[in-house]
Amino acid sequence: MAVVQNKKMDKTISNLLSRQNYLVTQANDLARSFGNLTTFEHKVLDYCFSFVKAEDTSDHTYTVQMIDIIRHLGLNSSGKNYQRVGEAFRALNTKTAIYLRTYKNGMNGILMTSLFDYIEIVEDGKIEFQFSKKVAPFVFELKQNYYSFKLSELATVRSKYTLTLLKLWNANSMGKLQKATIRGSITEWQSWFLGTDDDGKPRKWSAGRFRQRVLGVSLKELGELYPKTIFYLTTEKKGRKVVGYTLDITPVKTTFQI
Repeated sequence: MAVVQNKKMDKTISNLLSRQNYLVTQANDLARSFGNLTTFEHKVLDYCFSFVKAEDTSDHTYTVQMIDIIRHLGLNSSGKNYQRVGEAFRALNTKTAIYLRTYKNGMNGILMTSLFDYIEIVEDGKIEFQFSKKVAPFVFELKQNYYSFKLSELATVRSKYTLTLLKLWNANSMGKLQKATIRGSITEWQSWFLGTDDDGKPRKWSAGRFRQRVLGVSLKELGELYPKTIFYLTTEKKGRKVVGYTLDITPVKTTFQI
């Protein structure tokens, strides 16, 4: 009876994971977990991440001013933009569900949590937030080892897909934006960039549409931002069906001769 029950639970856990963005098992997985976010929401989240310091603990409370976010994003201080930032934080609270693998009493499990423990917005424009205590260690490691961007770099990016690919590149390279290979199935690639729909089901596009509108757009913009880097995308096929992609990224070293 126990064996049958275990099989049923294994299937239940697999079904839960199939409806979620990504299973976070290490820090750089977190960089792949926000496919649902818009470009604006990504940039607000980047601003939140910028406050993380190496000595922070999982119960650290962060405080920011809404007007500072508005100015950082190059917006005027109109009521409309205050509303826009507030809506972005509401989206961050609802769109950043995280699944973590657990192991307790000899049994595997799934912990369902969120990136933030809470976000509080006060009428004087102060925003206070804490990262979830379970997720905070991944945030700290991501910031320290992989997420070494300056806010000014991220603020210039136009497309949310470029932001996602930029973070994937950094998360997969040894050091900031060095040589890297990003490899995954088409399902994985689409989960990184497209996220899930309102019912929690993974968004799926045709391979042609995804390559043109997501990979094409993001690689074009990255090529403009980093002209001394070679981006080589290989489409993996099984017969005529596209099953995945491999992206090789190679910064070109410039040598000077005297």
